[in-house]
Amino acid sequence: MKYHKKNPAKILLQDGTIFHGVSIGKKGTAGGEICFNTGMTGYQEIYTDPSYFGQIIVNTHSHIGNYGTLEREQESDTPKINGVIINSFSDDFSRMQADSSLQTYLEEAGIVGVAEVDTRKIVRHIRDKGAMNVIISSDIEDEGDLQKALDKVPLMEGLELASQVSTKDAYTVGDESGIKIAALDLGIKSNILNSLVERGCHVKVFPARTSFEEISTWGADGYFISNGPGDPAAMDYAITTVAALLEEDQPLFGICLGHQIIALACGVSTYKMHHGHRGINHPVKNLETGRGEITSQNHGFGVSEESIKDSDKITVTHMNLNDHTIEGIRIKGKKAFSVQYHPESSPGPHDSRYLFDEFINLIKNN
Repeated sequence: MKYHKKNPAKILLQDGTIFHGVSIGKKGTAGGEICFNTGMTGYQEIYTDPSYFGQIIVNTHSHIGNYGTLEREQESDTPKINGVIINSFSDDFSRMQADSSLQTYLEEAGIVGVAEVDTRKIVRHIRDKGAMNVIISSDIEDEGDLQKALDKVPLMEGLELASQVSTKDAYTVGDESGIKIAALDLGIKSNILNSLVERGCHVKVFPARTSFEEISTWGADGYFISNGPGDPAAMDYAITTVAALLEEDQPLFGICLGHQIIALACGVSTYKMHHGHRGINHPVKNLETGRGEITSQNHGFGVSEESIKDSDKITVTHMNLNDHTIEGIRIKGKKAFSVQYHPESSPGPHDSRYLFDEFINLIKNN
């Protein structure tokens, strides 16, 4: 299926900057917070990561679509992005195993996209000006109407989104005779569940707004708090649940949004980052071992270093070597820890998988 090279499309940023390109995916209009991912591969994993819900993704790698899409590489059941911006979009794909072209994939999923734009210029603009909202459209020509559509897009700061991508009903995966893990689904990725199941776990995945009482009734050996989208400070329900789980003092592990929720449950604040971390080449130092890790990251909020300095509950375990932001914490006196990045991904390729083993060992030694 060929994308519509002659169908024009526009990109309007919150600060009034306009870019012109051509339509890919579904013809239409989409808005959200604009952000960029620096990964050279893994576009399908990006598009299906629930943490990107509510966002328009700019792929910084120039060629996107060249290896098509494959069902088993989904991180969730469907693409969760609001839209995509690409430089050179490939109609054709060369991978024999692929199920379909990226154009077909985006169109069937109802994802609006824009191609043939200077993504390098867009990324430099975001890095300079910071995260902002954007509207992309292939069916609104008038810039005044485009601005009206942009004005309706909510700001990411203060936005609760996790409950919108979370499972609606609890379900289980893995061997029923394995280690029982209760996972709070704030937008969990499939490969996180795979990483737990591979280690002999029987995981019960609970909806985001599940109470502590309901989760604890299952009698889990350990608790997991997942990644997900939105502003963690707007998630009072999850903060309350996690605070209660910490009081129970069972082994607890959190990733990304889960990491931020654990910090908030301990009285440490979070903040909106200038433009966030999104890519598969972020260097992180393990402060406990001194070893470096090449990590996969996707977050626009962070845990406040200043707030941690005023806390007697948290020890910092990992630090980002690019900007020295907080990448991992351990809760003093508890069997609980978390990281800001994604150890289930394979950028290093397996630099951070040991974190799942640490979690399992905490449970076995509990």
